[in-house]
Amino acid sequence: MAWMFPGAGDRERRIARYFGLAQRQQRPRAGGVRVAATGDGRLLAAALWSGPGRWKGSAVRDLAALPSYVRIFGPRGLARAGEVQNAMHAVHPRAPHWYLPSVGTDPEAQGTGVGSALLRQQLVDCDRLGQAAYLESSKAANVPFYEGLGFRVTGELRLPEGGPVLWPMWREPGAAS
Repeated sequence: MAWMFPGAGDRERRIARYFGLAQRQQRPRAGGVRVAATGDGRLLAAALWSGPGRWKGSAVRDLAALPSYVRIFGPRGLARAGEVQNAMHAVHPRAPHWYLPSVGTDPEAQGTGVGSALLRQQLVDCDRLGQAAYLESSKAANVPFYEGLGFRVTGELRLPEGGPVLWPMWREPGAAS
């Protein structure tokens, strides 16, 4: 995200606005929302999945959100974001699958297993339904974690303009180790 929002001054605010908008775009699609929270309602982790055939938004919905994306990215940043989206869509599998575009754990809860428990919950459902899963890892250090859940790297996606590398990962049903 630092590469997508190079200006450190307002990066946190813009990233929060981006994820808010992206999740509003995501949520109406049939999917699985997995959330872990404390008894007092503090969010610990969330995993937002799109169901088979639902990973890509409608052109009408995307067009309606364009002014909000311009406010978040600015005109130059929006062009970069569009190139990233196009690059990701170009390698996105066409076979039916569950797609994990967003997963996150509160920094204070990282390493406690709460995030991986949310992923495992969804993957159990994928296995029960006989359905594959897909994600893109944005950190090389996370690849072994996802491999431990049964995902395998299918390639490397080098983002345009010298951007970072993403690792597309696919998981067949029943592939958990």
